[in-house]
Amino acid sequence: MRRIVKGQEPPSLQAYRKVSGGDYEGYQNKDDLRTALVAEQRGLCCYCMGRIEARRRQMKIEHWRCVAKYPHEQLSYGNLLGACMGGEGKEPRLQHCDTRKADSDMRWNPADPNHRIELRIEYGADGSIRSNDEEFDRQLNEVLNLNVWHIKNARRGVHNAIVGWWKSSRRGGRSISRSRLKGEVHKLTDTPRMDAYSPVAIWWLKKKLAGMAS
Repeated sequence: MRRIVKGQEPPSLQAYRKVSGGDYEGYQNKDDLRTALVAEQRGLCCYCMGRIEARRRQMKIEHWRCVAKYPHEQLSYGNLLGACMGGEGKEPRLQHCDTRKADSDMRWNPADPNHRIELRIEYGADGSIRSNDEEFDRQLNEVLNLNVWHIKNARRGVHNAIVGWWKSSRRGGRSISRSRLKGEVHKLTDTPRMDAYSPVAIWWLKKKLAGMAS
């Protein structure tokens, strides 16, 4: 999970919201919404960080606060996120992200800057995601099912790759400068289409940076 910086909402959503009595189901320009969400999320699911595409059968439009319990927020752009299909159609133990979450509430929103999502999570060498916040940690596992085996394996692959890069770069006693680490973070981050699960590597690099003398 990574911090999402919300951009400008699609003009079609803004215009539709002005329609008296309009609801989310009546909004006909969802392709505009998908395009905007995928762009600001750099092509990654808001929860698992897997790949999403701005097409109906390759992503979901997620209401962080669900329509059933918070109807007044159903057209609020700040409440809308792009999520993967989450194992839709599979047995419940294999479902994740929005498909698993359904109408459940979450403690922290990756798109709310005040929630500082990246300070609330960490990743293990085994690919696990966890939080020191007990309630949020439970939600990561039970509500979003983000430690389901295939997602965990994907994150572990990214972790192993960045550790391998680190060891290779330091072979023969060579040191790695802060500027080089910052460059790697920039390379992974400053792109319109981030690699799936790459925030794991970014988190790891930032942790290394935090432990180095400035």
